[in-house]
Amino acid sequence: MALTGLLEPSLRLILFGGKGGVGKTTCASCAALYLADKGIKTLLISTDPAHSISDSLDREIGSEIKQIKGVDGLSAMEISAEKALSNFKIEYQDEMKRLFDTSTYLDKEDIDSLLALPIPGIDEVMGFKTIVDLIEKGEFDKYVVDTAPTGHALRLLTLPELLDDWIKVLAKMRWKYRYMVTSFAGEYRADSADDFLMSMKKTVKKIEGLLKDENRCEFIVVTIPEDMAIKETERMVKSLNQYRIKVKQMIINNVIPEQVHCPFCQARRENQDKYIREIMNKFGDFKIAIIPLRSHEVKGIDALKSLGVEICSD
Repeated sequence: MALTGLLEPSLRLILFGGKGGVGKTTCASCAALYLADKGIKTLLISTDPAHSISDSLDREIGSEIKQIKGVDGLSAMEISAEKALSNFKIEYQDEMKRLFDTSTYLDKEDIDSLLALPIPGIDEVMGFKTIVDLIEKGEFDKYVVDTAPTGHALRLLTLPELLDDWIKVLAKMRWKYRYMVTSFAGEYRADSADDFLMSMKKTVKKIEGLLKDENRCEFIVVTIPEDMAIKETERMVKSLNQYRIKVKQMIINNVIPEQVHCPFCQARRENQDKYIREIMNKFGDFKIAIIPLRSHEVKGIDALKSLGVEICSD
């Protein structure tokens, strides 16, 4: 069985996730090439700090959108969460300073020190905001994301909730300032700080709305037939379900072919069969694609295209 539904026009965002070392980057790259070959304008994105899509495609990518040479309709970029946060601070530093200046007793030096502090998770949220902003621009038909290993990916997908809590605290501070101004001046005029809070609230809603819309977004789990990988996959699917991000398809990668004559390989395959049955039992309602282990590294455009035809289906 192969992955299905990737060509659906309504599906805009396709995320590949799983334990480190299971082949997420390869699968994401294969899917992006498959879509591009079907005439679908596709952007392949890496949110993994390791940024392995450059190695997978055998092309230098970088943090800006880059057309992949020799592949019509495919572009790629490697998002730097730190750079996204830096750009965010530059863009909104005046609004944030105004917010703290009017809502606290901190002086200018204290405010500058506060804004210089890292806010846990905010860089990753800004990285995902970059993806949402790209989708809203509408320059591509599909956005395929190679996520970081499980723990990092889950933080990325669930951090809108953290950001929402942060906004609520700031909004409460602002409400007190508004109450004071209204009490003494009789009226309150919204300013750039209020616009900033409203903009951030909309960003959270956009991210949540996209991730939880199974018609526009799909999360595909990649795993391998090993005990630790299955346990981590189980935890990941459970966490995604808790945040109402539905998983419908899965890839079991690096499966040793059945017809092997090497005793060592036969023994490995028998051991894998046990775990494949376990996966089928635990995730029986999923569409599951089984990808055989290759005798060579799957790297470069031609090798990825060849595997993409196996992974994906019209």
